[in-house]
Amino acid sequence: MALFDVNKVSLKGVAACVPKNIAKNAEYPYQTELERKQFIKTTGIEQRRIVDSNTTASDLCFKAADNLLSELKWDRSEINVLVFVSQTPDYKIPCTATILQDKLGIGKSCMAFDVNLGCSGYVYGLSIVSSLLAQIKGKGLLLVGDASSTCINLKDKTTAPLFSDAGSASALSFDDKAKPIQFNLQSDGAGYEAIISPDGGSRNPMSEDSLVFDEALGRTRADMFLDGIRVFNFSRREVAPNVTALLEHFERSTEDLSYFIFHQANKLMNDMIAKKLNLDMAKVPQSLRLLGNTGAASIPVTLVDQLDTIIGKQDKEVLLSGFGVGLSWGSCIVSMEECTILRLIEY
Repeated sequence: MALFDVNKVSLKGVAACVPKNIAKNAEYPYQTELERKQFIKTTGIEQRRIVDSNTTASDLCFKAADNLLSELKWDRSEINVLVFVSQTPDYKIPCTATILQDKLGIGKSCMAFDVNLGCSGYVYGLSIVSSLLAQIKGKGLLLVGDASSTCINLKDKTTAPLFSDAGSASALSFDDKAKPIQFNLQSDGAGYEAIISPDGGSRNPMSEDSLVFDEALGRTRADMFLDGIRVFNFSRREVAPNVTALLEHFERSTEDLSYFIFHQANKLMNDMIAKKLNLDMAKVPQSLRLLGNTGAASIPVTLVDQLDTIIGKQDKEVLLSGFGVGLSWGSCIVSMEECTILRLIEY
């Protein structure tokens, strides 16, 4: 386990943006009525947000970041770090972070780079940006988003009704008075095939065979594949111990923390994890019902959707936990005392 803390960095603001287009799972055409009802009951997902053909994850992140920077009244020339975490970048080359740096009007003194992570990406991203800011004593932006609908076949009835599109922006700053941000990060590449797009990379370049539709599976080899049972078992096995180890290492208890915000995988999985940790469900907000599984952005989306009127009113520490593709997972404890949370943005 990678257990560590980052000192003198504060989370100053969080914003999130979702597409206006709504897809209702009760109307999903590739399941029977009985399958639809069972899917909604098990996953807790009734609606999803889907980008149009002209919108990318970076567009959603840009909208969130632009609004957040305006709300915070930050001088954009003072931003030193910009990290974009996504599995749906604009291009294979160049990285999307540099494009966002320019679009947001941030100066050339800012370092900018992409991180290819999925469901654990927000927690990992916080660790990267906060660690850099602790060294350079500056300001940073963490932009996390996925347009998962663009890499999933609509006919894949086990996967398509799960995922939504969203983007987020989090502002962090060096702060002498900030409480430490405490992390526990882990990975297990032996499970890399549990969530994968088999073709289209350097290992298996795109070919005519990549686009052949498999009727039995409801997808092509270029589409994302999700082994639901394997991912569920991984989450059941690894997430609660990761959180427990974080709490024990830093001598914290669940009573110390105001909320526990988990990656929005599905309701069954999140309820199971909360039960293993003996958590009060009133302290485990979920955004699944109307916003679906928003991938790497699901933690900030849940912060914005569920806690925008609560967080920041007083000193509240929250535990964040992300887990999935990689396999990769991690948790962190962060103070929300100085954090401004904007209302959910539609674009």
